[in-house]
Amino acid sequence: MPDVELGAVDGGSTKLRAYLAPPLEPGPWPGVVAIHEALGLTDMVRRQADRLASAGYLTLAPDLFSDGGPARCLVSTFRAMFAGKGKAFADVEAARQQLLADENCNGKVGVIGFCMGGGFALVTATRGFDAAAANYGPVPRHAEQTLAGACPIVGSYGGKDVSMRGAAGKLKRTLDGLDVPNDVKEYPSAGHSFLNDEYFGPSVVHPVQRIAHLGPDPLAAPDAWARIEKFFATYLTDA
Repeated sequence: MPDVELGAVDGGSTKLRAYLAPPLEPGPWPGVVAIHEALGLTDMVRRQADRLASAGYLTLAPDLFSDGGPARCLVSTFRAMFAGKGKAFADVEAARQQLLADENCNGKVGVIGFCMGGGFALVTATRGFDAAAANYGPVPRHAEQTLAGACPIVGSYGGKDVSMRGAAGKLKRTLDGLDVPNDVKEYPSAGHSFLNDEYFGPSVVHPVQRIAHLGPDPLAAPDAWARIEKFFATYLTDA
């Protein structure tokens, strides 16, 4: 499906764009806000949204770089994530409200994120969502304070992801200490971006990505997706 335009967001993007993926079966459905990684709203993210839609979730993936693309927006978006405030949060909230206003939404909305988006999934887990899925996203610096009162969280990390070393353990300990329902797992064979279904960029750089453990993992990915779908079914469906 083509991208949709949500328009101007108060405190957020001047013209927020997003990708909407509705399930094929009749609604109402649970909603999911899908937050992209640092490369932006790519076809990879659209396919991930389509996958969630095929599992029965009305999925909306906002483009947090709507006001200028990754080159102009990446640094400020990361700063917003670490600060816990800024236009990116307004955009995420606009996407959540868009789903809630949809007559085909059952009134429950989750959030899922990948890489940078995984970090946003964690720091927005206390902001009205009913469940969150953080995939190789950075754990907040002051995790105990940031995640206090969070919705249920499912987290997936790669044991070979040097950028997220120790993140799974820290997240698990924090959520357990806060009595937040959770399912956090680290996959020994996986690296960063292991839920992607292909390597990014020209094929000439793919061998480098493999050496750096950056990209798809056909062993870990199916299990992680199954856990995410089971977790969302537990906390987002009417049943």
